[in-house]
Parts: sequence; structure tokens; C-alpha cells
Amino acid sequence: MAELRGLVCFDVDGTLVPGTSSSAWVAARLGGGDALIAAEIAYAEGRITNEEVATVDARGWAGHSEAEVRAHLETLPLVDGIAETVAWCRAHGLRPILTTLAWAPVGKMLVDRFGFAAACGTVPEADGGRYTGRVGRHLDEYGKRDFALSFAAGLGLPPERCAAIGDSRSDLKLFAAAGMSVAFNGDAAARAAATHVVDDGDLRAVVPLLEAQFSSV
Repeated sequence: MAELRGLVCFDVDGTLVPGTSSSAWVAARLGGGDALIAAEIAYAEGRITNEEVATVDARGWAGHSEAEVRAHLETLPLVDGIAETVAWCRAHGLRPILTTLAWAPVGKMLVDRFGFAAACGTVPEADGGRYTGRVGRHLDEYGKRDFALSFAAGLGLPPERCAAIGDSRSDLKLFAAAGMSVAFNGDAAARAAATHVVDDGDLRAVVPLLEAQFSSV
């Protein structure tokens, strides 16, 4: 195994999941979604918090089973090159994790499928294998940043040896803390805050930047 050189933090919605969010994808398949889409737009514009978005979204999960939601998550549209990028990171001493405000089951599915080392996320409340329609634990952009920095510290890595890859508002706090940041198909705010900008349909497009950043570590 390669010597540990750094931590790479990947956002999910808008980054690994293009053109939509995991929440909107699932909501549409559970028979709703209009209220969630409106809430996500308001969040992106800075008018409400992620806690408010999650509260709206959780109601749509009420009564649905964990297995049903997992089955819908397995059909999420994803960018190309995730497996190859994760494998490259691990082969080159970089620990890949998911830093996201998406629901925790989304992160778990991606960890299981692609081999990310860990994931954070907002936790939906469940009872007896079914979702209650309430949020078990909220997460915001500060919590997302703190998860990444805490994970790095646990590995003995300072913030400057962290790279953050994301696309929007929820990534900005982590972008400011990390030694390297990549706006991957990012919005205007992410592009302005990031140290690098990449527009591509394949995640492997970030590999040359990671290689250059960590080659001397």
C-alpha cells in the first residue's frame, strides 16, 4: 500500500451526481419532489438553510422502507470515472472520502459501491426499517468542513494536505480550509472560491491536478 500523502474530499450532489441531486432523484421516484426542488433552489440562492431543505425532504420519505430507498439510490445517474479515480487515489497514497450534505444512505451506497473510506451526511430517522419522515441528525456546510478536517487530523494530516472537490454553496467552507480545491462543473461561487476549475463529464479529469498537488509530498 502506498504511503499516505493526503486526503481527497468529494462532494456528491452536482459533483458525482450530475444535473440533479440525489434527493430530487429519490423524491421523484417516491411520487413527489416539487416542494423539494423549490427548497433546493432557495438553498442554492442562500435564502434557507440545509436544515430547512432536509426537513422538507424527509417528509417525502415517511413510510417508505430503507430497502426501497436504497433500490432507488442504486439507479442514481453518476459521472464517469468514479471507480477509476478512487482506485488512483488509493494507489497514490491519497485517502478518498465523501463530504456531502446528502442523506447518509446516499453516502453509504457510494462507499459500498466504489470504496470511499468514509462519508458524512444528513441522517434520516428510521424505525423498524422504515423512515419516519423526520430528520435524525442535521448537517450543514460547517459540519461538512469539520468532518473532513477531523478525518484528516485522525490520519495525522494537516488541512493543507487536503483536497476538496465540489460544485456549489455547501463546498465553500471546505474549499477555504483545504490546501487545494477544485470546482468540478461548479457554479459561479464555487468557481470563484476554488484554486482550480474543471468542466468535464469524467471525474478522472481531476487526476492530473491531484498528481501535481501531491507529487512533492
